[in-house]
Amino acid sequence: MTTTQFPLDRGERLLWAGTPRQGLILRPTDALLIPFSLLWGGFALFWNVGVWQSGAPLFFRLWGLPFLAAGAYITVGRFWLDARRRAKTTYGVTDRRVLIASGAVSPTLKSLSVGTMTDVTLAQRPDGSGTITFGPTSFTAGMHAGMPWPGVAQPPAFELIPDAKRVYDLVREAQAGSRAPAA
Repeated sequence: MTTTQFPLDRGERLLWAGTPRQGLILRPTDALLIPFSLLWGGFALFWNVGVWQSGAPLFFRLWGLPFLAAGAYITVGRFWLDARRRAKTTYGVTDRRVLIASGAVSPTLKSLSVGTMTDVTLAQRPDGSGTITFGPTSFTAGMHAGMPWPGVAQPPAFELIPDAKRVYDLVREAQAGSRAPAA
């Protein structure tokens, strides 16, 4: 979905549209995940090569394959999946809603009314880029931000956008406008 393809309601105005930063991104959690993934993947590879070369029974040969697949995902696959997910994501702010269009497999459009949002959080980087999160955040969600993790619900967010403070201010202005009494 391109920035001009957001389905807008009658009279609704698009104030901003953009995309998350593209390409390979290293996150703070990678300081722990990369060494762990190398150990996991290395051991899984060592196990599988050893078992297959030793002529072990079929059960043992098959036993290591899921661990090898998991090692491949956490070592390399998660970076590819994250980049693909961000490449297929577009964000929008209107005078009434926050829109998140995504879908690496099937298109999805998330629409949040600016009038009912309570928690809007800006996490800004020194270069001005940042992430705006819509809704309550928890410590564990913050640890896995941007990386889907089983059992950890991620609040909707504009992830790694340029000029995040300006977009944050637009959202806040739209919120104030939606709460203003009708003349």
